[in-house]
Amino acid sequence: MKRRYLSPLPVYAVVKYRNMDSVEILGLIAATLTTAAFVPQVYKTWKNKSVEDISLTMYTILLIGVLLWLVYGVNINSLPVILANGITSALLILMVLMKLKYK
Repeated sequence: MKRRYLSPLPVYAVVKYRNMDSVEILGLIAATLTTAAFVPQVYKTWKNKSVEDISLTMYTILLIGVLLWLVYGVNINSLPVILANGITSALLILMVLMKLKYK
């Protein structure tokens, strides 16, 4: 009988990341910085409720690309790719929803 795990990552991927090497740490730092870059825009848009200078087309295309990166990260079991694109996807979804709401 095949055993099922609650984690979206296979157990071997979780174990692998307990012993991170410098490349994975570099990936996590890069992921943190690129993801954090969206936070000020999301906060400013939420605070001011102004979206007239936000391009819905650009954010929609970027969201699709980031979601594809997320799927890719899951398929290759890359924690930095999964974390960065998962969080960035959430931020982009917020931006798209605010653009539609505050039009």
